[in-house]
Parts: sequence; C-alpha cells; structure tokens
Amino acid sequence: MIEKTIRGRSVSRRTMLLGTAGVLGGTVLHPTPTHSQGNAAPAGAVSGSSPPGSRYGDPAWWAQRKEEILEPALEIVDPHHHLWERDGHRYLLDELLADTGSGHNVTHSVFVECGSMYRADGPVEMKPVGEVEFVNGTAAMSASGRYGKGRLCAGIVGHADLRLGDGVARVLEAQIAAGDGRFRGIRHSVVWDESPMFSRGRTNSPKGQMADAAWRAGFARLASLNLTFEAWLYHPQLMELAALARAFPQTTIILNHVGGPLGIGPYAAKKEETFALWKAGIAELGKCQNVVVKLGGLGMLFGMFDFHTRETPPSSEQLARAYKPYLETSIAAFGPDRGMFESNFPPDGVSSSYAVLWNAFKRLAANFPAEEKAKLFSGTAKRVYRLG
Repeated sequence: MIEKTIRGRSVSRRTMLLGTAGVLGGTVLHPTPTHSQGNAAPAGAVSGSSPPGSRYGDPAWWAQRKEEILEPALEIVDPHHHLWERDGHRYLLDELLADTGSGHNVTHSVFVECGSMYRADGPVEMKPVGEVEFVNGTAAMSASGRYGKGRLCAGIVGHADLRLGDGVARVLEAQIAAGDGRFRGIRHSVVWDESPMFSRGRTNSPKGQMADAAWRAGFARLASLNLTFEAWLYHPQLMELAALARAFPQTTIILNHVGGPLGIGPYAAKKEETFALWKAGIAELGKCQNVVVKLGGLGMLFGMFDFHTRETPPSSEQLARAYKPYLETSIAAFGPDRGMFESNFPPDGVSSSYAVLWNAFKRLAANFPAEEKAKLFSGTAKRVYRLG
C-alpha cells in the first residue's frame, strides 16, 4: 500500500471549522430547534468564518492524504449520497463523478433526499416531487453512458410528509411517476433530542413522532406501494424505531448512519454510556427482520470522532480503527444480508475523502468470506433498492 502525507498548511483545520461547527451535513446545530423545509441558509452558520465547503469536505485537505486503492475490482453500490447546490456549496453530477471515479469500482448509487430543488410553486405537500424530478434527470444523464459505466442515482429516495396521513398517497404516487422506475422510498426525518443544541431537521420533528397516529397512518401507505422507509434519527430513539418496525413488519425500514450516535455537547463526556445505550438499541433493531442498516455516517460533525479538526486527514487505517466498534457491532446484529456500507457524501467528506473512506470499509471487511463481503459492498443494496 502506497501512502503519502503532505504537510504544511498555514491555516489550522480546527480554526477553519470553528465557524461552521454548528453545521453537520444535513443537520444543523443551533440554539433553537426549528429548521425550514426549504433551502435557506442554516441558522447555525457564521457568515465569512470559513469556506462553506469545509462543512462537507475540503479537497485541499483531502489532497494531503493519498492512498493506493484497495481491492479495486470489488463491486460497490453506494446506497447513500446527496446532490445539492446550497449555501455556497455544490455537489452535483460532476462532483459525484469525481468521487465515484476516484479508483473504487462503484457500479450503482442511490440518492437520498436532502431538500434539494423543491418546486417553487404549487401545494406545499407536492413541492418535494421537484427533488425526484431533478434527480431522475441526473440519473438519466448517467444512464446515457456518456459519463462512464456506473449507473448513478439508479435508485431515488425522496421526502414525503407522513403527517398528511392517508393524504400522503397522492404525493407518493406523484413521486413514483416522477422517478420513472427509479423511485424506491421516502425519508421523513424524525431526529429529536431534548438538548436544543441538536436540530430537529427540516421536518422539525416533535418528540415521539414515530408513535403519532396521523404519522403512522401515512407510514402505513408505504408497504402497499412497495416503498421503503429511511430512518434518520439519533441513538436515544432506537428503541422507538424498533417499536415502529414491530408494528409494521411488512415495511422495509433502512436505518441511516448506524443510528446516529451523538458525541458532542451533552454527550461529549458520556461516550461509554452512549455506546452502551446505542448497542442495546442496535441489538433490539437487529431482531426485526424488516430493518436494514447502513454502515457509515460516522464522520459527521455531531458524532464521536474529531478527524475534522486535524491538520491532516486520517488514513484508512485510522478510520477503520475508530469506526470498527460501531460497524462490527452493527454487522453482528444485522448480518451481511441486512447491512450495507455507505459513503454519506458529501456530509462525511468533512472527515475524509471518498477514496480513503471506502478503503477503510475494505479494511474492516478484509477477513469476511467473499460472499459476505459482496453483500456488504453491493449485494444487500442491490436487493433492498431493487437495482439491476
């Protein structure tokens, strides 16, 4: 393995991120719990404090760490990334191609909603259909073959407000039509924590959202349409998700980012306690055969690690060592049939480059049998998202 580290940065990485420490990918930390459904600038951002892109990854920082690609022929389906142009940061097809083309064999990808390109006009509940229309266009560009062999955005996960109850069916049907065979499910963020430091997302979710009768009525419409549900929440909510999974055994639930373990603010001094609580929740969810886990998302700013503060980016060995307890615990609970590695780019770019991150995953799976490894890197995602 060839590794090169380039030194000599004039600006402290920690200093550069101080102004955006309140922003963590698709989630914003700020003193009030609300966040708009649209694409307005996050309330936690400090104007002029650092380049907006540093919230999601700094290519100049990544460039300090070069590694030989491990197992370059291993097929990868990336089941979780975003596309957007907001807050001065751009991550569209060109940027996605640069990442997926950085040496790993990424054959397909799945887009997950992020409030991007909503319709400007029309009924509020129908505005998220614009995101599906936008991403389906990007998928069509990739499917033309002009941008390489990979089929990016082959699966599309949108947003629909489940609080509409039975009325959400109209939105879901419109998204299925807009996806032209690529629409696979929805994500309605339910993130909630008692600390006002943590965002409640674009949905401004209340405590106990998953138990709400109207929300569950909307959730109940997914299975009949063969749609999945992406669960984005924080680790104290894992038991609530298990209750939801048991109540709707016919609906496939995909746990995002190994359940969102929190590691800052009120959780900063409680990492052992957090790990124990998180592990118990993961074990309970693992018993629910309709739940699948995405293995990643640990590099975001609210998590357990401080790689984003360092002068030089971590190596894949360092990432693998840090992420191992969370990813191995998750794989043990769910098994390779219900686990899939994810990039969560661009948010996880704040802690490493795309190429180094997938090297870390390959290191973590190095001793798995070939059949199990294939499931974790591509097979499970292909099955769950019905990809060719």
